[in-house]
Amino acid sequence: MSVKIRMSRGGSKKRPFYSIVVVDGRKARDARYIEKVGSYNPMLAKDSPVRVQLNAERIKYWVSKGAQPSERVAIFMHKAGLGPKVEYRHAPVKSAPKTKAQERAKAAAEAKAKADAPAEAPATEETAA
Repeated sequence: MSVKIRMSRGGSKKRPFYSIVVVDGRKARDARYIEKVGSYNPMLAKDSPVRVQLNAERIKYWVSKGAQPSERVAIFMHKAGLGPKVEYRHAPVKSAPKTKAQERAKAAAEAKAKADAPAEAPATEETAA
């Protein structure tokens, strides 16, 4: 059984609240969990001390038993001093614009730069006359 430390969603529509739980990795997101080890309320300000609450002792215990934190939970753990720094996932290559779209965007940017260049040039010596 692979044990994970991840978030389970609660709260009403458009008012999310997450419990940070230890769960069997094969279970669904909001399925029955083994233990609740913290909470996350994204509706609070980022500098609020109760936005992310973690039970450090229990998280250390579960990590020592082999539990793997999800990416988001690993970031919370790093900020609380409970784990190593986690690199953010990069945007997938598939979602990047294709070659022709990139060429069109580049051409449009060059055309805009050319259009803006004469407007920025100073006027000729008309004031000397």
